[in-house]
Amino acid sequence: MDELSKAWRSALTDELSAAVALRHELHANPQVSGAEDPTADRVVAALGLPAERIAGTGRLLRIGPDGPAVGLRAEMDALPMVEETGAPFASRNGAMHACGHDVHLAALVAVVRTAQRVELPMGLVVVLQPREEVGPTGAIDVVTSGRLLDHEVRALIAAHVQPLVAAGCVTSDPGPVNASVDEVDIVITGRGGHGAYPHLAADPVPVLCRGVLALPEAARAAVDPLQPVVVTFPQIEGSGAPNVIPGTARASGTVRAMREEDRTRLHERLARTITGIAEAAGCTGEYRVRRGEPALVNDPALASEAGRWLTEFGVEKASFASCGSDDFATYGPQVPILMHFVGTGEGPAGPMLHDARYLPGDHVVEDVATALLAGWLAAATPKGT
Repeated sequence: MDELSKAWRSALTDELSAAVALRHELHANPQVSGAEDPTADRVVAALGLPAERIAGTGRLLRIGPDGPAVGLRAEMDALPMVEETGAPFASRNGAMHACGHDVHLAALVAVVRTAQRVELPMGLVVVLQPREEVGPTGAIDVVTSGRLLDHEVRALIAAHVQPLVAAGCVTSDPGPVNASVDEVDIVITGRGGHGAYPHLAADPVPVLCRGVLALPEAARAAVDPLQPVVVTFPQIEGSGAPNVIPGTARASGTVRAMREEDRTRLHERLARTITGIAEAAGCTGEYRVRRGEPALVNDPALASEAGRWLTEFGVEKASFASCGSDDFATYGPQVPILMHFVGTGEGPAGPMLHDARYLPGDHVVEDVATALLAGWLAAATPKGT
């Protein structure tokens, strides 16, 4: 593996300028979730390899010998937002790669193009995944297709830019690194009426407000304080007029947890809290859950071996986990997974992911490519070596 890594990294250096040019092209021409065909076609053309369609607008392709394989995944979709970076290659079509997917794709192309110049000990499967930003996500379709199992994929590797990690650093942490995320709706039903006669109505709005404010405390009481959980309700809807007490009031938000048992316990406790508060005020309360991605749990053996390769490459390692979520977690029950976070260094005061001003530097393409290579080598390294 040492000789393979040296040859592969040397070839990768020669490929970076083309990868950066591809990054600029993809960034300037983004497509939102479900409309990624032009992006997929451009990436496949850059790879120069035949590909099969998967998950609607996604693509799957393979190089190397038959038998077991290691997969590399990159997301293709952009966000529906107007870019404000001022870059010469900025998007002008009302969509934007504000989450670094253009960087991930360009890095993946560099790794796979150079993989064709070395002798791989096992197959390399490429997953160009659509719809990471919206549900139902593309990862669900890839998993249910069974194609990863058909290709004997033994592990799947990904890397994601992260402004809260120092520039030039790459993480390789074992265990949970992203939280599960479920969307939640709260509906309080009372009795509508005139704002001048509240005693003749059952106003659901203050009941909803009490419920929303009570949920973080209910979450704190339900879960070990050493385990992160986040309850957020940024959407609240009541009456459409200032003098009308509505019959119903609604709130929508997300609930996040790092452990599946906490995820289940949280929903049970929060549902009881809402129904209890509503009943005490003479209203009824509903707590509705739309389950999303599970927690993203990095395989410990993969994380350890990839960390060793990063050290071998002279990359400074960092540690990072957050209550953000990524549908890469969906692959975990089917194959061992590893997500690297690649630092871009803006920090909490700078533009964050999904910010119209967020624009990782072109040098990050190389950092992401190096992380993907380390992960692939980790998964392909024979056990015990």
